[in-house]
Amino acid sequence: MTDPAGPFQVAVVDYATALEDLRAVRDAVFVQEQRVPRELERDDLDPRCRHVLARDPAGIAIGTARISPEGRIGRMAVLADWRARGVGSALLHALLRVAREDGLHQVTLHAQAGAIDFYRVHGFAPVGERFVEAGIEHLAMRFRLDHPVAIEDRATAVATTAAIVLVARRRLWIYSRELDPGLYDQPRVIEALRSFGTAGVGGEARILLQDAAAAQRAHAPLIGLAQRLPSVFALREVEDPVDRTYPSAFIASDAGGYYFRPLGHRFDGEAESHARARARQLAEGFDRVWERARPCSELRALGL
Repeated sequence: MTDPAGPFQVAVVDYATALEDLRAVRDAVFVQEQRVPRELERDDLDPRCRHVLARDPAGIAIGTARISPEGRIGRMAVLADWRARGVGSALLHALLRVAREDGLHQVTLHAQAGAIDFYRVHGFAPVGERFVEAGIEHLAMRFRLDHPVAIEDRATAVATTAAIVLVARRRLWIYSRELDPGLYDQPRVIEALRSFGTAGVGGEARILLQDAAAAQRAHAPLIGLAQRLPSVFALREVEDPVDRTYPSAFIASDAGGYYFRPLGHRFDGEAESHARARARQLAEGFDRVWERARPCSELRALGL
């Protein structure tokens, strides 16, 4: 996501090299804010884990998390000023990518009570009853990596879409009927797309619409973003009668994430964080339609 200075970055880091930054974030969140004893916060598992770190535009650490060789996610921490900006989602999806690279079939975690809904909308399922750990109520949760996650409501759809955008490298493909009110007009999704557009990595987001006029009449905020960043966001409208009967909608990224909705006017669908073959299949089909679609030149001018 972005702050006024620009987007943050998330990367897998070497534990020994990044130790000072990892501890700075975790001490601020767990030890100082949540009053967890430092001797409990630091453990012998740390050197065996793989760690991800989020940094702001100045390179200052703002969030971190880890995953053990067995697939246990933990020590998820984001500094207070950066919460609700997508940092946690980006950290989580970076860990899921690590888990897939390591050949794990599932990951687990102990979610603090206040974070249960956050993990639930990212596809984690509860396991067992709540319990107390380090003086804080927790719930064990699990995420299966060997099959897609079912998306059934708008909150999960918004979180999933934003997360896919945040971990994209340079390419996004969005197929939508009319920029889906309730999804692509949500601040969390727009901020994720703005971050992608201003990252300065030569990114490109291709957006295919079935009804550009409807999106224009609705003053869809994504159109305004595309007008401000025309070198990144391109919009076309399908014209071929066969293409116009396509009932589905989806977003896919070059990082392997996708969210596919069989019926494009509904949120129901399935998603995976790092399913390269499926994301590539969607992108290839998209590009074939893109080549015969018309550019939405009427949406280029400012002042809708």
